[in-house]
Amino acid sequence: MTGTDDDILIRASGLTKTFGDFTAVDGIDFGVRRGEAFGFLGPNGAGKSSTMRMVGCVSPATGGELRLFGQDPATHGPDIRARLGVVPQRDTLDEELTVEENIWIYGRYFGLSRREVRSRTTELLEFAQLADRAGSKVEPLSGGMKRRLTIARSLVNSPEILLLDEPTTGLDPQARHVLWDRLFRLKRSGVTLVLTTHYMDEAEQLCDRLVVMDHGRIVAEGSPRSLIEQYSTREVLELRFAEDDHAAYADKLFGVGERTEVLPDRLLVYTDDGDEAAAAVHRLGLHPLSSLVRRSTLEDVFLHLTGRTLVD
Repeated sequence: MTGTDDDILIRASGLTKTFGDFTAVDGIDFGVRRGEAFGFLGPNGAGKSSTMRMVGCVSPATGGELRLFGQDPATHGPDIRARLGVVPQRDTLDEELTVEENIWIYGRYFGLSRREVRSRTTELLEFAQLADRAGSKVEPLSGGMKRRLTIARSLVNSPEILLLDEPTTGLDPQARHVLWDRLFRLKRSGVTLVLTTHYMDEAEQLCDRLVVMDHGRIVAEGSPRSLIEQYSTREVLELRFAEDDHAAYADKLFGVGERTEVLPDRLLVYTDDGDEAAAAVHRLGLHPLSSLVRRSTLEDVFLHLTGRTLVD
């Protein structure tokens, strides 16, 4: 990727991570620019979390080159970690302490004075919409509240880069949208976001650029819009038939749309005009149980690139 050294906060070249005979990350190249939201999209086991652990300076690379702020994690790990905020896949809050005490203790790990910690805690609880729960124990909080507290805690050292590993896994739709709003505000304030996700709507909502990973490799890179334009069509027609074997209908739909994908429970017809494709299906004398026209998503991109859905 292009850009000056000051623009690019994270640069990886041939980055590799192996565990015995298993290769989790297989020689990937990527760069993250200052102030952007950069995502790793892929199913479980694609290598996203292993990559994030190397970027977070808690797991050494097996091969290749990795630089953060122009420094090597192998020799400048503590200096780099001091400039990072990390939101792990699972919350690691102390549920016996109060909301504000969780932030106080974390701030002291970074050597902040008691005065600084209390000031930052007040700011961060307001940001996370948890000010009214400052004195509450963590244990009874909802999943969304705990996730916002984990993010607030990760910001106590005013990090330049915030690493988020599957930030909204397990949250209900409303809690996810609240969290997206908080992350959008962080990005606008100048914090660089790096996240992993297997939710295509999350990647489309949050990421300026992303890479699609599969089996430890990067199979595509670009903005959500550019990837959809490159690898999919404007619309998708979803068809469900009464018979379980949807593959039997694929040949009958030849010429309807640009291509057809067969999933266990439905057929996907990729086309720039979903309504016309639906009409063509009926002209062929086929009568699906249901038909739905929708816009293409990153899920369709991943299916085209790998032959499987993100949730496989």
